Amino acid sequence: MKRLAFTMMELIFVLIVIGILSVLAMPSFNRDPLAEATEQLANHIRYTQHLAMLDDRFDPVNPQWYSEMWSIFIRQVHDVNNGGDKEWYYEVFSDRFPYNGDSTLAEEATDPLTGETLGNGSFNNTVDDNKIINLTRKYGIQNIVFTGGMDNKNSPVTTRRITFDNLGRPYRSASWAVNDNWRDFLIQTNLTITLTGHDNRQAVITVIPETGYVSTYIPG
Repeated sequence: MKRLAFTMMELIFVLIVIGILSVLAMPSFNRDPLAEATEQLANHIRYTQHLAMLDDRFDPVNPQWYSEMWSIFIRQVHDVNNGGDKEWYYEVFSDRFPYNGDSTLAEEATDPLTGETLGNGSFNNTVDDNKIINLTRKYGIQNIVFTGGMDNKNSPVTTRRITFDNLGRPYRSASWAVNDNWRDFLIQTNLTITLTGHDNRQAVITVIPETGYVSTYIPG
């Protein structure tokens, strides 16, 4: 005779499996926004380097070709949607003619995971609240400070911008002057980027000279 019912043990086993799967599928209630913001920004710095190495912008007939090297620009806006103020965000872009150091929608990179453009689409004083690049609105980041990153002229990174060449080497900026010695901007010392979260905890991103290697320190 065929058995058409489950035994109690079988039912208990199924319930246990369902319970385990439910726990695994549940979102974590112990989020660490500072850690998430730090890892996201570090990954997009690496992504900027990746784009620069793939998209070699050298052009022997363009005396300002180096202006088009890929950059990540961390900046702050003072008048954003929904009444926000002093919100930190960033852009990943390759500046194109006419060079001005600011990104437009056509110059910005696209996040390979979300399909979202990594920028605000134009040089203005707003950035969408829901975009992942809005580190203050999305993760509660209160401040970002650059230290180190001295170049060949012993000048530090002051514009919160990192540029990479086709070898993946980091520069403290890109130049827009015709026939400028842009190689002087090559970073010679470690660059550290310190992020302060809403709880005043601080995490650090470090960019190494020459290789552009990016590491993170996130407090427990």
